[in-house]
Amino acid sequence: AAKRLSADVVNFSVPTSSVVKGETLKDTALTIQALGADFVVIRHSSSGVPHMLSKILDISIINAGDGANEHPTQALLDLFTIRSHKKKIEGLSVAIIGDIAHSRVALSNIYALTRLGAEVRVVCPPTLMPAGIGELGVKTFGSIEEGIKDTDVIMTLRLQLERQSKGFLPSLEEYFTLYGLTAGRLKLAKKDAMVMHPGPMNRGVEISSEVADGPQSVILEQVTNGLAVRMAVLYLLGGVKK
Repeated sequence: AAKRLSADVVNFSVPTSSVVKGETLKDTALTIQALGADFVVIRHSSSGVPHMLSKILDISIINAGDGANEHPTQALLDLFTIRSHKKKIEGLSVAIIGDIAHSRVALSNIYALTRLGAEVRVVCPPTLMPAGIGELGVKTFGSIEEGIKDTDVIMTLRLQLERQSKGFLPSLEEYFTLYGLTAGRLKLAKKDAMVMHPGPMNRGVEISSEVADGPQSVILEQVTNGLAVRMAVLYLLGGVKK
């Protein structure tokens, strides 16, 4: 997105940086700022790191995903995709299916969709349903059939395959049997329901190939919209004037 806007981009990876030599993240961020950066786009495995950096630096911080906390630009592109098809957000029924407990995509979408007036349903096994999720104004379902009935939008989430080895799931096959989005289950939603996925997909785990490649899928459109939305974020934060 930055390159499309003709910005100079410096990729920073921890394994090849001074962080592995003992430099703190704070010192590294201050060094990047001192080099004249206008933005820091950060993805970090720990929740809250972008917020912490925003208190230290005087430049714009863009959260590209922090742990299991949030992924704001993914939610923005999802909202844009939904609105471009449905012409509104308010009053829509949106089902989010998958690993709710560990998904930063789910949390950002829940915050955004509920604030804009959508009905949000979260669907997942009890082991992947976070405690207190209902306090965010969502409806919870343990059955995919009940959760997606008459919905306008179905958003399936990537299931991290290590969840099986950590005991959250009996098997990936059983997950697909109970929670996978199939063509048969899709018929329970509204006829014009949209199918979304933040990617990357595990076909045959979260979603069948028939649905992923079907006419109701907007998954590739999400990718295209993601570039435009992230360009817009950079443009607006850059303070560009007409």
